[in-house]
Amino acid sequence: MSLASGCASTSEVDERNPDDPWEGFNRSVFTFNDAIDRAVLKPVSRGYRAITPQPVQTGVGNFFSNLGEIRTALNSVLQGKPGNAGIATSRFLINSTVGIGGLWDFATHMEITGRDEDFGQTLGAWGLDSGPYLVLPLLGPSTLRDTAGMPVDMVTYPTYYIEDDAVRYSLTALRIIDARAGLLDQEDMIRGDRYSFIRDAWLQQRRFEVSDGEMGDDPFASDDFEFSDDDFDDAFSE
Repeated sequence: MSLASGCASTSEVDERNPDDPWEGFNRSVFTFNDAIDRAVLKPVSRGYRAITPQPVQTGVGNFFSNLGEIRTALNSVLQGKPGNAGIATSRFLINSTVGIGGLWDFATHMEITGRDEDFGQTLGAWGLDSGPYLVLPLLGPSTLRDTAGMPVDMVTYPTYYIEDDAVRYSLTALRIIDARAGLLDQEDMIRGDRYSFIRDAWLQQRRFEVSDGEMGDDPFASDDFEFSDDDFDDAFSE
């Protein structure tokens, strides 16, 4: 996903995002990543999507997603979420057996769904601040906290333990290409300064994941929020 970035704008940004104090460095890395994406990854991903039948693409995505359930289960335990850990474990066992090695997401058909978790989210659950936004070479959008969690995420993903280098590298390449192909259509949604758009969207999505979708209190849902009929009369009389 990190390589689904377009050409960075060279114009000055009037409003500085406080989460991005290293914007100059990040934009340079963003431009480097984009060059690699345009020259290699994007053309390969387009070719992959053009020649690979949709059911096969879905199966490939399901396979790699199923491997990620192990990471989710471990991080759910570390975050004190036994329910989500049980769901992730159940999904892995069901999809690895009935789902033919994870190619078929049978667990979702059974309405067994949970939230993906990684060690960056675990650090957030433990109270560690996200730190500055950071664009990593080849890896793309991250934060200081998520970057610190990457080594743990790496060793908790099953392909890390494949001893045959050719098999491990091939699976990693397929995973990246499949993920990139899934983002081709989303690029049309980008508007304005591409760097800022991707940064802000990524940070918003990341906060949503760390907070488990809780975006704060709704004042209209609070018991302390009171109104009377006169308030409505005044509003309609204006």
